[in-house]
Amino acid sequence: MKFNATLRSVQGTSASRRLRRAGRVPAIVYGGKAQPLNIELDHNEIYHALRKEEFHASILGMELEGKTEQVLLRSVQWHPYKQQVLHVDFQRVDATHAITTKVPLHFINGENSPAVKVGKSIISHLLTELEISCLPADLPASITVDLGTLEAGATFHLDQVSLPKGVTFAAHGGDGNPALATAPVKAGGAGDDEAAPEAPAAPEAE
Repeated sequence: MKFNATLRSVQGTSASRRLRRAGRVPAIVYGGKAQPLNIELDHNEIYHALRKEEFHASILGMELEGKTEQVLLRSVQWHPYKQQVLHVDFQRVDATHAITTKVPLHFINGENSPAVKVGKSIISHLLTELEISCLPADLPASITVDLGTLEAGATFHLDQVSLPKGVTFAAHGGDGNPALATAPVKAGGAGDDEAAPEAPAAPEAE
């Protein structure tokens, strides 16, 4: 995906307010060997781009002064109650250096799993995104999690997912195999009748 940017010559809180009133968004590009650049964006363009999932987990092409530079979205500051983008941070991307970023998880086939079809469980997604490390060329837009074999009462972990080639999970001293989804056994679900003890027969009247 591509977006347009313009160099920002003025800085400071007052200047940023004037930009926003004019329908512009202050932003910054940092990283790499070059100095950080203060830029500005068209609010409508960046607002609609931010609503697309791939804009958050893709290498982006920033069009600036007739040149295209590869960047990665790093953070977005929103107005606390308005649908307004206040500030955006981008990081330059070097094709020869690995990047660490978060990508969304796409869960599939949960409705066809034994947990749902047989156990009548309701599957809970414990994570919605995963932090990964890879070269820019290997960055996936998302990671597919196939829950088709999930059983009732079981938990689905990361080691059950085939990560794309060149992609590794970026564990930061925590759980190296996090749980992604779980299917609790439903109370009163299938099989409960068989497990229940028989009620004693009522005594006969004399």
